[in-house]
Amino acid sequence: MVASLVLLGFSSLANAFDLQQLSDQLAKPSVIHGNFIQEKHLRALPQPLTSKGTFVLARDHGLLWLLKTPLQQDYRISAKGIARRDGSAWQMLPGKSAGAEQNRIFLAVLQGDSSGLQRDFELSLSGEAQHWTLTLTPRSMLLKQVFNQINIDGGELVQRIELLETQGDSTVLRMQDTTSANPLSDAEQHDFAE
Repeated sequence: MVASLVLLGFSSLANAFDLQQLSDQLAKPSVIHGNFIQEKHLRALPQPLTSKGTFVLARDHGLLWLLKTPLQQDYRISAKGIARRDGSAWQMLPGKSAGAEQNRIFLAVLQGDSSGLQRDFELSLSGEAQHWTLTLTPRSMLLKQVFNQINIDGGELVQRIELLETQGDSTVLRMQDTTSANPLSDAEQHDFAE
């Protein structure tokens, strides 16, 4: 049995899609634009809470998360933290919240930062470059209190993220109409620069 597994491992080694290849693939585009649909499934509610919007992921700057419905709210997530647009200015949000940790993880996922994720999660990758699934299982007690697991599916780019929480709630995030063909607009550059 072990010998056949070893042989199988060696025979597929040349074709295996690994974490480094996934990281390289996700880190390649300098700018990604797209739409998102987020469904928050709460045990107490029969229907999920759904929000929609657009996003801009810029490798050297971070993420603009522009919520359109059910309410309009813009967020900027970067290495400095999370900021929310308040009128024409960005206001930094407190950094020691569960939401801040979720957003840090989210940014690492979208940017293909597997080394950052490996600090906090056991990573299990299956599939190939154009159709893969990455499963994150929390390592730390803090994250184990929040998440059972995180499932990420994609192709060239991330397409779906599912957060399974310990209390039975879950969030499904679908990234749609993503493209890496367009550079940052002047307005997006301004939003990242503030």
